[in-house]
Amino acid sequence: MIVTLSAVAFFGVLTAVLVRCRYVGPLAATAVFLFGFFTADTGASTAIRTTLRALINAVSTIA
Repeated sequence: MIVTLSAVAFFGVLTAVLVRCRYVGPLAATAVFLFGFFTADTGASTAIRTTLRALINAVSTIA
């Protein structure tokens, strides 16, 4: 667990730095972030999937 948390913190900071320095755009960073959660299937992925379903349902009702 300690190694996983350290890796999450490291990659989170690395992503923030890359976005801030404009090496990676916000859309690409979001896509990579979501890919990581869906692939890893962590406990947080359930909350992210629920949020994405809610956003998709909201957009589909507007359009």
